[in-house]
Amino acid sequence: MSLIETTVACPLYDSFRVQQVAGMFDVPLAEKLRETFSVEIPGLDESWRIGLIVGPSGSGKSSIARAAFGEALYRSEAWPSDRAVIDCLGDAPIKQLTGLLTSVGFGSPPAWLRPYDVLSGGERFRCDLGRALRQGESSGLVVFDEFTSVVDRTAARHGAAALAKALRGDTLSVRFVAVTCHYDIAEWLEPDWVTDMATGTCQRRRLRRPRLRFEVHRAGRAAWRMFSRHHYLTGSLAPGARCFVASCDGQPIAFCATLAQVGHRRTWRITRLVTLPDYQGIGIGSRLMECVADIHLANAERLLLTSSHPAMLAHCERSPRWRLHRVRKHGSRPQPVRNGWYRGSWGRATASFEYLGGGSR
Repeated sequence: MSLIETTVACPLYDSFRVQQVAGMFDVPLAEKLRETFSVEIPGLDESWRIGLIVGPSGSGKSSIARAAFGEALYRSEAWPSDRAVIDCLGDAPIKQLTGLLTSVGFGSPPAWLRPYDVLSGGERFRCDLGRALRQGESSGLVVFDEFTSVVDRTAARHGAAALAKALRGDTLSVRFVAVTCHYDIAEWLEPDWVTDMATGTCQRRRLRRPRLRFEVHRAGRAAWRMFSRHHYLTGSLAPGARCFVASCDGQPIAFCATLAQVGHRRTWRITRLVTLPDYQGIGIGSRLMECVADIHLANAERLLLTSSHPAMLAHCERSPRWRLHRVRKHGSRPQPVRNGWYRGSWGRATASFEYLGGGSR
């Protein structure tokens, strides 16, 4: 570890009122306008992936981060109000950019097409994370000040967990240091070290994220209303769909619907899968999908998934619980079905998987 010491000072703007306040409260002006902070920070030559500098306001977090990591400190810049966020992440292949946004829990393609200004607070936070990670690719280090300060605590905890999952995986090759006054995200971020400015200590330990438990139950079609606008294709739901909802502490957080496969006996397909934005990026969607798949399997029914969403495809490709069924570079054509048309996926590449079950989650 390295001992980082920095001094913060500001000029004295002498005036009659300044002298009045100093006299009234016996304030030693020369001392109060200068402060030194000293604390240990693990060096870049050590083995770590995620760090956390935490402490109350005014404890010197930003000053220490700047002294320790210099130019790696992320400085948020204004986002253009006349461009989609997907166009504001630099020059890179589209799969790389969508994969980056998905990895930090911002997995809604419709939201990628909107300007930053119209997004929710949680979506903006994840956009900022994505841009910070893009900027840090060249140096391999990102130091993010005011981490989770602009979002509610549910979005903060799950956003931290989504980031930690991405950093521990094989999609990102950067180190990350969060600088924040919020202690509640520490376990969710799972840092390798924590520097606490309140106590002036640095602890080298890997915190573990709390387990997030949710219940899955059958639901009526009305449950779709709170999820429909977050689906990346359409807000409609087929009349014959079986609906399932995942709830955490009594609150719905994810939705899955299945539909009978036309022309195939005892075969169903996943037709809708949505996780609310504050809970994206930590694997809830895939867990719900497989819980629903197990229900179908227990009833001797096959279950298929056809998708073009990068997160779903990546999960199924890695998991032994799924088998690649078909790849269609141009999707499937619309076709007539009872009481209407099956829209199909013509014009976009898709992959189909069949659920096998077994294995461990």
